[in-house]
Amino acid sequence: MFKVGDRAVYPAHGVGVIDAIESKNISGTDQKFYILRLLSNGMTIMIPTDNADHVGLRGIVTDREVTRVYKILKEKAIPSDSQTWNRRYREYMEKIRTGSVFEVAAVLRDLLLLRLGKDLSFGERRMLDMAKGLLVKELSVAQKSTEENIEKHIEALFEQRSC
Repeated sequence: MFKVGDRAVYPAHGVGVIDAIESKNISGTDQKFYILRLLSNGMTIMIPTDNADHVGLRGIVTDREVTRVYKILKEKAIPSDSQTWNRRYREYMEKIRTGSVFEVAAVLRDLLLLRLGKDLSFGERRMLDMAKGLLVKELSVAQKSTEENIEKHIEALFEQRSC
């Protein structure tokens, strides 16, 4: 259960703040909703409290999970380039939609590594930006740091590899 003022992550949209918990009568049935305002763009999403787990609404990562995220980003395995870009795109979108910070980190890592060896397609570049945005926002909230500092830290991990 979330309380008003809690920060939460909504899959594929990112970090938001629970602005309210409201009751609405829908088809004669009272339902409670979390009113989540996304930090990235101010968009508001109504999520039924009974359905929050099902849609993947979750709390911000813990310090231990942040450590695991950085461990995933540091993995040196270069992704196989045998798939077509659109198959890879679909696979990565599925991972992002799970809402798992670890899956988003793996997508970001794979795309950044892939970019070291070749030009990414337009769709892959957009997905890289999306994964980076989602991860940077959540890590900055979790670590109480600026997004710029988190982004610089992630970029530094990959600059070391290209040398």
